[in-house]
This record gives sequence, structure tokens and C-alpha cells, in this order.
Amino acid sequence: MYNCPTNNISIIDGVVYGICSRCGVCVDACPTHSRIDGFEANEEKQMDFIKSLNVSLPTYKKPEKSSKNEVTRGYFGTNLDSCIFCGRCEDYCPTEAIIVKNEREEGICTECRLCVDACPNDSINKQLIVNHGTCTLCLNCISACPHDAISVGDFEVNINKINTEQAGNIVSCLNCGLCAETSENNSMVRIDGKQRYDPSKDIVDVRQSHEKSIEVCPVSTLRENNKMIVFDEVTGKEHPTLKGFCVSCGLCVKVCDVTHAREYKVDTWDGSISDDCISCGTCVDVCPEEAMSLNRGDVSVDLDKCVLCSKCAIYCPVDAIPRTTLDKKVVAEGFNSIDQRICIKCGLCYKACPYDAIEEIGDGFEVNEEKCTYCSACVNACPANSFIFERKFKDSIEGI
Repeated sequence: MYNCPTNNISIIDGVVYGICSRCGVCVDACPTHSRIDGFEANEEKQMDFIKSLNVSLPTYKKPEKSSKNEVTRGYFGTNLDSCIFCGRCEDYCPTEAIIVKNEREEGICTECRLCVDACPNDSINKQLIVNHGTCTLCLNCISACPHDAISVGDFEVNINKINTEQAGNIVSCLNCGLCAETSENNSMVRIDGKQRYDPSKDIVDVRQSHEKSIEVCPVSTLRENNKMIVFDEVTGKEHPTLKGFCVSCGLCVKVCDVTHAREYKVDTWDGSISDDCISCGTCVDVCPEEAMSLNRGDVSVDLDKCVLCSKCAIYCPVDAIPRTTLDKKVVAEGFNSIDQRICIKCGLCYKACPYDAIEEIGDGFEVNEEKCTYCSACVNACPANSFIFERKFKDSIEGI
């Protein structure tokens, strides 16, 4: 009674009365554990009542934990220990499902070896050494080089190389299937665990269907293809198609024949989350399958729903969830404030904030936006929904 932030608990003739906001402060404060969540208690009573009626009603089976011990996903990925970020896999991917950013300046060779493939008489070897004796100066290598790293002078072709370790980033389709799941016109489907796309079905509501599939893509590789269009004979309009989805052709593995960084992988996850978790609930907010839940500070995963899209890991502010891609979303900007007219002064936000951004001022609480990282821990802890909260994410990797 004395810990109730809204002063709504009273005891009359041994009976507890009051209007409850379900903040849970009294539950934690009660030394004899006599206070419980009434909603959960009523739910249990209702379940028992339904079970007692099994003569006239079917037996009610209460939802159980996930039937799976782990979830798996097969995809073509990158071994970052051997990748040199040359971009060769990106150039050969038929659906542009791989995006590579090399940190070398323009005009410096990235060792993608497209010049080797373009040379008609094998005058450039895999070590990018030019045989000037056999070179015919067709200049096909210059046209093929995506980085303007090849020049010609004194009737000789020269490749501008530097002997330093390359750095960069690579992001590719995870083959999670979310784009197919959200494709309203069924132009994108999943057959035997592989993505298949039929642009002829993209005539009806193409924009609406594309927007949903593109928005749900966890690594943002799915996008519209304005170079390949479909023509609607009824309306006379042209519509863009889609690109950026993996069709599991394996060509990236085949062309990565020097470093062998591209490979077929199978990732597994048992739903475990590290102790770094701050119970902010961001993973719950972004999960497209509603497989994550947050209950009184504990995050749980329904592996029966999870498709291992890694979206929870990509958005997790403290990397408490295993991530299978270099792609990472961070907060670009945000706004966080407490509506004092709604706040019940329970202090749960104050306890939940991992960055001490909730400050106790007088008998109330306020957000210190200089400290706030917009992780949303306070928002998800508030039983009164008193937070006015907004945030926008961006890719942590520029150019990806």
C-alpha cells in the first residue's frame, strides 16, 4: 500500500481495494509475496474453469513453449577472414544481391580481376601481371575495370596496384524468405527453400507489393530494378521489377576462385541472448514475425515463428543477439519525452534505463536527452504509456 505510486491501494476490513495500473511495484515490494498480477491470476482461473467443462467442450490446451530447439537457415555468405572486398562477387551476381564497399580510393586496383576475364588472349594473369609481349592493346581491360585502375602509356597497359591489405564491407541477401512472405501478388515465392521471382505477376499493385517486400528486407539488398521493366498492356504503363534477392545459383562461389571467401553456409540459433541484453525491447519492435516477446524485463523467442532473418540482431543496440551479417542499423536521430499528465510516477523507467538517462526530479521523472540513446527500454517498461517517443535508424555502413 505504501509503495503504490498512484496511492490507489487501501485496506478495508482486511480486503485490498484500488484502481491498478499493473506497474508491478507492489509485487516486488511485498515481503510475503502476497501481491500478484491479477490479470495473470484471472487468466489461470479461466483456464481451470474451461478445463473443468471438458464434458461439453473440447479439452483446452494451453500454448506451450517452442517445439523447436533451434532454427536454421541456409544461404550463400562470406568468410570475412579471407574476403578482400574486391567486389568480384558483386559484379557477377545476376540479381545484384551482393553489395560491396571497398575503402580504397578510385583509381586503385581492388583485385577484382574483371580485366583478366575481359582479356581476349590471356595477357593478364590472376596475379594481375600484364604480359606486354602478348598484349594486343585492344583496351578491353580498361573498359572492364570498374575502378578506373588501368591506364595506357607508351603503348603499354599498366595496372595501378598497391601492396596493402584491403578493407571494406560486404552485405548480401540472407535468403530468409521475408520478401516472398510479404509479396501480395505472389511474384516472389519460395520453392525448396530458394527465392523465385516472376516479374509477369508484377502488373497488379506493383508499387504496394514492392514497398512491403523492400521494407521488410533485413539487410536492405532488395530494391526496385529500373533497368528491367514489365509492360501493362491494359493501362499502357511500365513498371520496375525487383533485384537484390539471392536465387542460390552459387555463381558467387564459383567466381571467388582465389580467396574462396564466398561459400554456402548453414546458420543455427537456439534463441539464446547474451547477458549484454538491456531489455530495451527493440528486437520485439522490429521482429517481422512477432517471434520475440518482452515480459517484465525478460526477452524470449518463439523458435516456431522465427525465420532467422537476423533483423533483431541487426537492430540490437548492444549486439546481444548473434548476427550473421555485417549489416547493422543504428539510431540516426530520435525524440523522447514523458507526458507528465499520464505518468503515474512508478519509477519503472528510472530502473529500466541502462544509460541513466531518466532523472528523478522532485516527485516525478524526466528524460535527459543528452544521455538518451533512444534504446526504448523506458518506453517498454512504462505501464501507463506515458512516453512520447520517436526514432529513426540508419545503416552504420556508409555506402551500403
